[in-house]
Amino acid sequence: MNQSDLVIYVWEGQADIADRVERCMLNMDVEVVRADGLNPPPASALSHNAISIVSVSVLEGARFSRHHIEGTFGGMPVLWVSSNLRGATPGSYATEYSHVLPFDFTGAELRAMLARILQRLQSAHNQPQRSDDIIAVAPCMLSLLHDADTFADCEHSVLISGETGTGKERIAERLHVRNTHYGQGPFVVVNCGAIPDGLFESLFFGHAKGSFTGAVTAHKGFFEQASGGTLFLDEIADLPLYQQVKLLRVLEERTVTRLGSATPVRLDFRLVAATNKPLREQVQAGRFRADLFFRLAVIELQVPSLEERGEADKLAIFSSILHKVIGDELTGTLGEPPFFILDAVAQMYFPGNVRELRNLAERIGVAARQTRDWLAGGATERILRQAQSLSVVTLALPAGSVEPAPASRANWDLEERNRIIAALGANDWKRQHTAQQLGISRKVLWEKMRKYQISDGEPEVPLAVLLPHEIEDDIEK
Repeated sequence: MNQSDLVIYVWEGQADIADRVERCMLNMDVEVVRADGLNPPPASALSHNAISIVSVSVLEGARFSRHHIEGTFGGMPVLWVSSNLRGATPGSYATEYSHVLPFDFTGAELRAMLARILQRLQSAHNQPQRSDDIIAVAPCMLSLLHDADTFADCEHSVLISGETGTGKERIAERLHVRNTHYGQGPFVVVNCGAIPDGLFESLFFGHAKGSFTGAVTAHKGFFEQASGGTLFLDEIADLPLYQQVKLLRVLEERTVTRLGSATPVRLDFRLVAATNKPLREQVQAGRFRADLFFRLAVIELQVPSLEERGEADKLAIFSSILHKVIGDELTGTLGEPPFFILDAVAQMYFPGNVRELRNLAERIGVAARQTRDWLAGGATERILRQAQSLSVVTLALPAGSVEPAPASRANWDLEERNRIIAALGANDWKRQHTAQQLGISRKVLWEKMRKYQISDGEPEVPLAVLLPHEIEDDIEK
């Protein structure tokens, strides 16, 4: 964590928090400013390396409100200090903030919280790598783009796997445009899940004039339309078995014969297929032909989920979409979005991946653009609360079990760990069923079990703030 030039503004009332903060930050390149009665704030308070620490007792005394702090300090992060001791339910504070410390916080806990806030700020404002308008910061996404570029300029078939909304079609487009031969031709997109029964042959193979009632003109099928370019078959796993064998024959022979015609047509196209289902498991279950799978999966690419890509990609994508919606001129007027927006987005789980994140960013961007204010009328907060409620529901919490925002990221992790253990127990510790219930892939479930060190049959852990030495370990990681 780079804490250079960090300024901490402490609103303490009569709590003597500022002295404790100064002791905790001793020998660190951090400036602690007693902010009670400070109006207007100095220019340094508007920088990205400024954080407010506010005692809940100040808020309870109605001397400051969250809107006052955000409006005065340009949306800087706020770390709340509860008026209660450890283990007690925090008093009145803004529930949007997960950064809440008990009144008897330790230096390790404060430093860990500041480290998380700064890391999130840096992720939001770092310039991501862009290539063909694909934003990538996470190593797993950069690795995927590298592999896509490596195999783009060849003629072999590619199978792209990934959850819904991860951007599989964007990767297919990248493969197409970077191919020196097929990139000059058409890019034909076919949604295999939307092919009506009885029209497969006509749509894929085409038909000759007069081949059936209503065929008043000749028609080129998808195969012919893609000749000289790329045929992208999205959701290939949705094709029934009897249609898969017809597709396989064309791929092997590279010829197609229109309905009502006896003349075969030579084809020259590159095939790229995509699926949100594990095709190897589909083959084992007898729902997908093994010979077609091997024909498709000459090259395999796995698109990581938004959860796997992490907060850096999530915030970079969110900020990029916000900027596009609001526009350059209004962005200069509004300034950066308040930290509570970035913090909420970073902690949210998006089962719809980038597609769902894009929808949220566009809604918030439109609200800010129309009101010309990040906070006007509370529209942004209502949008975030709706999105957060959907995120919690998606994790399959029992009815009535939705709890307030956790007091720290440590407790947030512990809550997620307990949710996963509860879901595993409800499904007899069967990974596939549990992943389906949680709305995530089996791979993501395995990653979470490894992250939280969950072993079979493990009981849930009561919620509690991590011990100081555990937080120190978290800082080192």
